[in-house]
Amino acid sequence: MASAIEQAIRQICEEKGLAYEAVIAAIESALAAAYRKDFGDKNQNIEVEFDPETGGARIFDVKTVVEDMDLEELARLDEERRKRAEDLAAAIAAAREKGEPVPAVSLEEDLAPKFNPKTDIMLRDAQVLKFGSKIGDILRSELPMDGEFGRMAAMTAKQVITQKLREAEREIVFNQFKAEEGQVLNGTVQRREGRIVLVDLGRTTGVLRPEDQVASERYNPGDRIKVFVRQVSLTTKGPEILLSRTSEEMVRKLFEVEIPEVAEGRVQIKALAREAGSRSKVAVWTSDQQIDPIGACIGQRGSRIQTIISELGGEKVDIIEWNDDAKAFIGNALSPAKVDAVELDEAQKSAVVKVKPDQLSLAIGKGGQNVRLAAHLSGWKINIAEGEKPAEAAAEGEPAASAASPSPEEPAA
Repeated sequence: MASAIEQAIRQICEEKGLAYEAVIAAIESALAAAYRKDFGDKNQNIEVEFDPETGGARIFDVKTVVEDMDLEELARLDEERRKRAEDLAAAIAAAREKGEPVPAVSLEEDLAPKFNPKTDIMLRDAQVLKFGSKIGDILRSELPMDGEFGRMAAMTAKQVITQKLREAEREIVFNQFKAEEGQVLNGTVQRREGRIVLVDLGRTTGVLRPEDQVASERYNPGDRIKVFVRQVSLTTKGPEILLSRTSEEMVRKLFEVEIPEVAEGRVQIKALAREAGSRSKVAVWTSDQQIDPIGACIGQRGSRIQTIISELGGEKVDIIEWNDDAKAFIGNALSPAKVDAVELDEAQKSAVVKVKPDQLSLAIGKGGQNVRLAAHLSGWKINIAEGEKPAEAAAEGEPAASAASPSPEEPAA
């Protein structure tokens, strides 16, 4: 039967989701810190082997065998290094006072031998402890345990084990969410801190910054939302998980989640353009002649696309058929407007699209949104022309005021 200590360790592992070995390592670090506090000296490199079954521990001073050195020469070299460092610090301070350029600091390695009495032992001394020792060997000398730890040592051990367990937990959370980077997760709005929204992801909290929030959405505590994991990094305060509701990649991942053909790769998303909270255009393609790529994304009676629209908070989604031919693709990208002709300027990467008068406002879209998204989707500058007479051109898809006449909202695909 496991001892009380081992049972307690396994309970901590289960509650915190930690590895058993990580908790043992934290206990050993804590005991080493406590031993140094009460019984050790500055030149001992303490390591502890803890036995959870008995609660006992063995203490070792661990040294690496290095070549013999002249102690006086080492002391002289150390003094030279210290003096050079002081002179450099004084020169930098003087240069700053005079407003002169700071002297360059050489980053070249000091090739003179160095000896650390805490972690190293010279070969001649190692031979005394263990006959036959060679350079590079690791010597572990067991140390006596002279009595019980004092109160300060116990407090030190408690602080160390708490810190180590917290670090281990942070690392596990970081690794878990680092694997989720670039994916869409379910979360619950926790609270607001100024303009920042904190989202509960289960084991930790993600951050939804103002630029990653959809302007038309309201995030109230308790609301369940889908979020795109934009970036996961490890800071001094633990894992920082940056989330997004505005990323184009969020639309791509929702298609992969809701549409099996996209997840399996039978239908590919070739291009994507989005104005978060308002409208997205998604260009799809398939090499399988038996699959209708647009129909597969819409689903029976629009069930698939409606699920995606719902997850995006009602954002309209146009599904476009991708085409290798730039003229055909630009015409498709301006859907739902019907295009008469497309003229390309390969050198300028621009296109003039001619439409009938009754299709002009539809092609441009409300506030120029339709032509702007089409330009981003296709990668071409698109100018809309009415018949033979050009309407106000849309440089980079941005129409002039005269072209942006009021028009009813065009339906999503």
